[in-house]
Amino acid sequence: MKKRVLIITYYWPPSGGSGVQRWLKFAKYLPEAGWEPVIFTPEHPDFDLKDESLEKEISKDLEVMKFPIWEPYQLLDRIRGKKESHPGRVLEQKEQSFIEKAAIWLRANLMIPDPRVFWVKPSVKFLTELIEKGQFQAIITTGPPHSMHLIGRDLKRKTNIFWLADFRDPWSQWEFLDKLPMQNIVRDKHKKMELTVLREADVVTTISPTFQYDLEQLANRKIDLLTNGYDPSDIPEGFSVGEKKAGSLHLVYTGIIDSIRNPMPLLKAMREEFSMEKGKVQFTFVGRVSGQVREEIASDSWLSTHVNFAGYVSHQEVFEYYEKADALALILTNTKNAKGNIPGKLFEYMATTLPILALGDPEGDSGKILIESGAGKVLAHSDHVAIQVTLRKLFEHSGKAYPAKGIDQYSRKNLSFQLANFLDEDSIS
Repeated sequence: MKKRVLIITYYWPPSGGSGVQRWLKFAKYLPEAGWEPVIFTPEHPDFDLKDESLEKEISKDLEVMKFPIWEPYQLLDRIRGKKESHPGRVLEQKEQSFIEKAAIWLRANLMIPDPRVFWVKPSVKFLTELIEKGQFQAIITTGPPHSMHLIGRDLKRKTNIFWLADFRDPWSQWEFLDKLPMQNIVRDKHKKMELTVLREADVVTTISPTFQYDLEQLANRKIDLLTNGYDPSDIPEGFSVGEKKAGSLHLVYTGIIDSIRNPMPLLKAMREEFSMEKGKVQFTFVGRVSGQVREEIASDSWLSTHVNFAGYVSHQEVFEYYEKADALALILTNTKNAKGNIPGKLFEYMATTLPILALGDPEGDSGKILIESGAGKVLAHSDHVAIQVTLRKLFEHSGKAYPAKGIDQYSRKNLSFQLANFLDEDSIS
């Protein structure tokens, strides 16, 4: 008989993004590793991106419990008379109204650790009874939002159930918090909450070696590495990137471009290197791009005719853009968390066999993975000459793409068996 594990996650289809895919895929493959997953997620959450195609991947045998949630964003929407009020998007605006500034201040200083904290107490009350009846042998919480970990902590305190806390991003050291007008006393509260989670969870996992090291220094305990990955079954039948011919270049970037992901050094290097190559070079963004970057591109006569915006598309449709690409661009953060930034799409990029040009920390975790696999390289945002040289090499390259070395270790199935090992080590059988 399979042991049952309750996965507590804010993000679940139809929400889109790599955080959703991480736990959607674990839920898909955990049964093969001896664990029956059950999802606990909010009913009608106020998430940013939608990808309804991901709902097709939810097994008919998977139990998904949706529990009501109240979020302050809904109130802010009514006050502002706008549909979008997520702090990340409001922070990107050049001009903010008094109400928007006040809302950001309130989010930073009164909603600790995040606006989903109002879901903690009712969720704990609801789940405690189920756990005490023996319905689950383990629970998993995944953040951000890090309030999910508070649910796990309180359930652990009440029932002593085995608990794995999964950090997809840092908490007190998260660069997003630095953008908020947060008072020092509030920052200290984040640190104290974080320590209770790090010290009380039976197992703590995170996505990159750098985040692993940083959390170990904070908690003075072992933190386990559980990277993101790719699912071979996502690759459509007949998918092929074709053979590249020298003398042209189509770069494709998939994902979000926001205030901490700056593609302009790459685009400016492309313009300078290929300003005389009319019609032979293009760059396509697939996903949401910040208004500031769109404005900068629109104001440049060369870039405006060589850069395309496909908008947000489903995960399935992304592969159509891979097939049209000669190489893939990866824009990593240029902030204090840059070294540990391994986006989920890195592994899918590698699976396409296309060469990868990334901007970020050359000494960071993504750079090491790309070098070891032979799939590409990471260049510093400021290394203008190296970016131009690499672009020229990609432009002049011809021939077939080649598979990345060692990519099988990042398959979602293999990673799910790693996760099951963490659960099997100490959980109640």
